Amino acid sequence: MASVFEQYNKLAAATDLIDRGYGKPNVDFLQSSHHHNGDIVTNPPFRYALEFVQKSLDLIPEGRKVAMFLRFQFLEGKARRKFFDEHPPKTVYVATSRIKCAMNGDFDSTKGSAALYAWFVWQKGWKGETVVRWIN
Repeated sequence: MASVFEQYNKLAAATDLIDRGYGKPNVDFLQSSHHHNGDIVTNPPFRYALEFVQKSLDLIPEGRKVAMFLRFQFLEGKARRKFFDEHPPKTVYVATSRIKCAMNGDFDSTKGSAALYAWFVWQKGWKGETVVRWIN
């Protein structure tokens, strides 16, 4: 994903906990205290998705955006519901067809996906109703 942003001169930094051959490896985003003056875009491990969103919103200034590529089921859950009440996403872009995701980019050994994915976009400080849109 970061390489696409780089192609369009929109990449400020790329980090990962694991060395996947791109960006700066061995960076634990959840332990980061480096404030970022831009937007944050990522597809975090689903089990830590809420923590990634919370951390991202903590690291950016008012008005900047956080975009997370997540399973649609991120909308479920009591803890996330409480978070959504305090920090509603501005827009959720639901994928109308299944998107094939691959662990570490290994698409050759990855079968089709039964999961529904969406881009969840927050704008820090925004307090309106969430808009749902469809993509692809």
